[in-house]
Amino acid sequence: MSPTSPANPARPVRPHGPTRRLTTAQALVAFLARQYTERDGSRQRLISATWGIFGHGNVAGIGQALVEAGGGGSGDRNGSGGNGSDRNGSGGNGSDRNGSGGNGSAHRMPYLQGRNEQAMVHAAVGYARQSGRLSAHAVTTSIGPGATNLVTGAALATINRLPVLLLPGDTFATRPADPVLQQLEVPYAGDVSVNDCLRPVSRYFDRITRPEALIPAALQAMRVLADPAETGAVTLALPQDVQAEAYDWPEEFFAERDWHVRRPAPDAYELETAVRAVRSARRPLIVVGGGVRHSAAEETLAAFTAATRIPVASTQAGKGALRHDHPADVGGIGHTGTATADELARTADLVIGIGTRFSDFTTASGTLFADPAVRFLHLNITGFDAHKLAALPLVADARAGLEALTAALAGRGYRVAPAYETEYTGAKEAWEARVEASFATPDPTARPTQTQVLGLLDALVTEDDIIVNAAGSLPGDLHKLWRTRSRDQYHVEYGYSCMGYEIPAAIGVLLAHGVRTPRRPVWALVGDGTYLMNPTEIVTAVQENLPLKLLILQNHGYASIGGLSESVGAERFGTAYRRRDADGGFTGPPLPVDLAANAASLGLRVLRATTVDDLRAALSEARDAEGPTCVYVETETPDTVSGPPPAQAWWDVPVAETASRPAAVKAREEYDRQVAARRRHL
Repeated sequence: MSPTSPANPARPVRPHGPTRRLTTAQALVAFLARQYTERDGSRQRLISATWGIFGHGNVAGIGQALVEAGGGGSGDRNGSGGNGSDRNGSGGNGSDRNGSGGNGSAHRMPYLQGRNEQAMVHAAVGYARQSGRLSAHAVTTSIGPGATNLVTGAALATINRLPVLLLPGDTFATRPADPVLQQLEVPYAGDVSVNDCLRPVSRYFDRITRPEALIPAALQAMRVLADPAETGAVTLALPQDVQAEAYDWPEEFFAERDWHVRRPAPDAYELETAVRAVRSARRPLIVVGGGVRHSAAEETLAAFTAATRIPVASTQAGKGALRHDHPADVGGIGHTGTATADELARTADLVIGIGTRFSDFTTASGTLFADPAVRFLHLNITGFDAHKLAALPLVADARAGLEALTAALAGRGYRVAPAYETEYTGAKEAWEARVEASFATPDPTARPTQTQVLGLLDALVTEDDIIVNAAGSLPGDLHKLWRTRSRDQYHVEYGYSCMGYEIPAAIGVLLAHGVRTPRRPVWALVGDGTYLMNPTEIVTAVQENLPLKLLILQNHGYASIGGLSESVGAERFGTAYRRRDADGGFTGPPLPVDLAANAASLGLRVLRATTVDDLRAALSEARDAEGPTCVYVETETPDTVSGPPPAQAWWDVPVAETASRPAAVKAREEYDRQVAARRRHL
């Protein structure tokens, strides 16, 4: 948009027409405040707020621009949350003509203060998921550690196909000081900085080395963020000198722009092939992933199952696509799935994937779908995913594809055999009895187990509550046991299984509800290992007075990896939080760590629970609380009655091929037995 003059190739030609003189950072913030998404007639801000921690590299650039844009207020009070564009600034032009917006402008950019850069990305991802990927947050950091702290969050966003805009500061483009503080010096290249770490975990990356280069880069960034097939983390690295440099920007750059989120329909040939595959199936099974939720295709899925009676199993991201009590819902699938879903998977002759990546947990590392003649049909918005497992591809939006498939089957009389329907509904009923046994609390004065904690929460919540979790042993228990009551109640991040996601993500979920009163109850479920990884955004919840409900389960170590360690012959080494013993191991008494006191010191109201009865009362009190509240409970090791059902399918974690210790030798024997069942679907 800034062609060079033939007479002076090094000097850019100024744009024709009206211009506005702003710094690069001011222009970027003003541009972002005028971008919208539109789908199915609903319009909302694409970038509704910016998270930031300031240092050299962004304080004088993006930081100053946010002040100009009236970003001093929180998103809670000034509209960073929610999908209603009337709440977050679509109307009016305010100060369009004279700058980057101001306080009271329709195009202001709210600012959110974080405490850890990775956590800010997690909060932005939680917000984007709760907003249906139609609205997102930006995250700005200084150069150096602030920028590299983004990498884990960026990977999580991209793996889960959730949009977030990253704006890390970068070293000087003009290099007046070389090296500058925190600059990585690379002897073989002068144009590399630590921000290049973000390239492999970003769906789009650009470094803005001249002001005018922002124009095409910003447009590309919005395109990717709003593209349902390509979305993920988007990075615009911003050298600190370029951020502060002024330029005459064309007014057209600041016009409101709508990015249509498309719903591609299936190809006619692929649709007809899919219809033939379904009609010839005797034991079909649907596996739903996060694509169903992102497409808002839950009602369409319910209509499809009503017509065909095909059972529906869910990945972690897909759980909730049908309510737990829907006749066709058979629960989670794979290593952390239910016995009902996994047994159906072993005998399925057609597996219909809808919006899933078919990760190794879902396929039980290639051992789950055991029928010799099993075929796969995969409805997915990306061709990359639709072709996995040598599937018949149906490349389309989940809702559009299901609508087309339902209509195409309607006149051809397909429905599964009554005996198959009776089989899976009976198996589901039997599994529910196992859930009840896991949740049972025969002694109200005893310390609860982890599954009993979930049972008490299950008895309390309604369809309004949202459960946020990500890592440890809780995702497995939740996937097997949790009774999901609404399409967005189950918010478990398991694409990256990132410890430390839960608390900031819950904040993002709360922000997605904007100024709604009362807010829906949002629970962040964390173990002690996860809490110690990343508790910092508790301070943000306190600052914004967000009614976060934090449930801390203290089990003195890494429970999930401890169990895995035992199963692979590593004997739970390094997984318990205990004092060293006389031999230098970690088998002494539990560490005298008081996480409840720590949470209270960060500003939370804390309710301690010791027994089942204590916990029941504390959870109820926390649910009704208007401010951020923590429930702290030390859990008991489960027994055979109240523990979770064991894994219903395998997961490949390679075991030492040679070892002297009996535990590892035995584990290797079991590994060889399991791996023999693995197959490639070609």
